[in-house]
Amino acid sequence: MPFLYLLESIRFPLGDRLFGWVTYLGDETLFIVAGVFVFWCVNKLEGYYLLSVGLTGSVINQWLKLIFRIPRPWVIDENFTIVESARAAATGYSFPSGHTQNAVGTYAGAALWSRKKWVRALLILVAVLVPFSRMYLGVHTPLDIGVAALTALALVFALYPVFKKGDEKAISLVFAGMTALSLAFVLYVSLASFPAEMDAANLLSGVKNAWTLLGCSAGLWLVYEIERRYIRFETGAPFGWQVFKLVVGFGLVMAIRVGSKALLSAVFGDVAWINAVRYFLMILFAGCAWPLTFKRLPGKRQ
Repeated sequence: MPFLYLLESIRFPLGDRLFGWVTYLGDETLFIVAGVFVFWCVNKLEGYYLLSVGLTGSVINQWLKLIFRIPRPWVIDENFTIVESARAAATGYSFPSGHTQNAVGTYAGAALWSRKKWVRALLILVAVLVPFSRMYLGVHTPLDIGVAALTALALVFALYPVFKKGDEKAISLVFAGMTALSLAFVLYVSLASFPAEMDAANLLSGVKNAWTLLGCSAGLWLVYEIERRYIRFETGAPFGWQVFKLVVGFGLVMAIRVGSKALLSAVFGDVAWINAVRYFLMILFAGCAWPLTFKRLPGKRQ
């Protein structure tokens, strides 16, 4: 808390707005968008790598939140104030930081893969600024930031050689392990005995996230096995087609997200497991069905 109080003492309006914008670069949606963009338009192996780092990190992050159940800084110390604009997005338990996990995993992973020095420097800068923004805004402690950053960096460096080498068996094992970890998390939130005083909203969010991550992990594993055997699309294409891939593709993915929720909820009710089905379908469409529409576009092979 002393460091947070130091940052609180030097806050100023422009800084509040600036770091309020910076912190959005660690939003969980962004790492999915970044991973899919790279997968569709840049390099499939790098896309798989970034998505694997992000999803595995998210499972670990969410699991630690429910195990330790550490409140936010302003709950721990009622005299501490935060930047109010950051409160709405600061939900759930504080430890470890999800934004930091996402930012360090995505941007440090992309920096490690990149061979352009200026790109690498920019990505590393963002990977540093997002965690700092969480402390400046007052929504996370240095411990929250440090553990999340170390976890993300461990995954970045551990998974990099597997995907960079392109060893198909090893990559399949990574996806199998990621899916198994996600399944274990689902079993944990479903079977564990949590204390009666545990916040119900946080537990409900953890259950929903567990099923969502299982759907994403299983979907990504299936996509890898199907795409490398039967689709084998090329990422290269003229600029106009790349824009088409992204704009129309993301639009269709969001339509599946919304439409499947409405349909499944109408049939089965508001149950947590439908999130696994929804995100499984989204990943399967993004990784297999949509690439079938542009796999023959002109461009260079990877």
